[in-house]
Amino acid sequence: MSYVVEVCIDNLESLHNAIEGGATRIELCSSLALGGLTPSYGMMKQAAKLSNIPVFAMIRPRQGDFLYDQDDIESMLIDIEAAAHAGMNGVVFGVLNSAGHVNMEHSRRLFNKAKHHELEVTFHRAIDQCVDYRQAINDIAELGCERVLTSGLSANVEQGLDTLCDMAKLAKGRLTIIAGSGLNADNVNTIVDKAQITEVHLSGKSTRTSKMQNFSNNARMGQQSLDDFVVPITNSLAIEKVVKALNS
Repeated sequence: MSYVVEVCIDNLESLHNAIEGGATRIELCSSLALGGLTPSYGMMKQAAKLSNIPVFAMIRPRQGDFLYDQDDIESMLIDIEAAAHAGMNGVVFGVLNSAGHVNMEHSRRLFNKAKHHELEVTFHRAIDQCVDYRQAINDIAELGCERVLTSGLSANVEQGLDTLCDMAKLAKGRLTIIAGSGLNADNVNTIVDKAQITEVHLSGKSTRTSKMQNFSNNARMGQQSLDDFVVPITNSLAIEKVVKALNS
């Protein structure tokens, strides 16, 4: 069995670490602490230059819910175009309406823009906030998206495993289910075996201390609870362990 291990990252140092660990696809974001937002054009272009595996760009204009207004959609369309020009292989997005269903009108515009530029499309974990995941699977398949990233509507994929299995059955032959959120080397085989899926998603989160030798630690650039001199990165060993577990 051949598996795809997708690693989500929000900096270029993590790109190197993910590839070193054996990742087979990258989800490129900014601000993973917020669930992942759209990366900059420069970051996309450099990632495409550095990577020897496919890179998909997150298209998410802000933190919070997935109920977007017209201005948000217009900016997402521009970002999809930028992703194509930067050399991305695909994009990742999700749009809902106020009733908690997939917004087909907005999603179709985004999908058509991506396909115009020959980009693959993953519908992300917005599906985990849908009120009817069965209808959502049908809607996403109707759009033509290649993949759906999900935790089975739960806080983590272990808790959502039963729903994940049902989603995989519904999606079979129409699109690929990617299991993500809380996935690691200890649970990955149980998840892929029970759900009968071949694609998984993780970040391999870790941190490193700043390499600055002299600095003032009094000011904070963002939330006061965050230490600017601790840098979040992907742990290549965590990725390697998942890859080895799948291949064992």
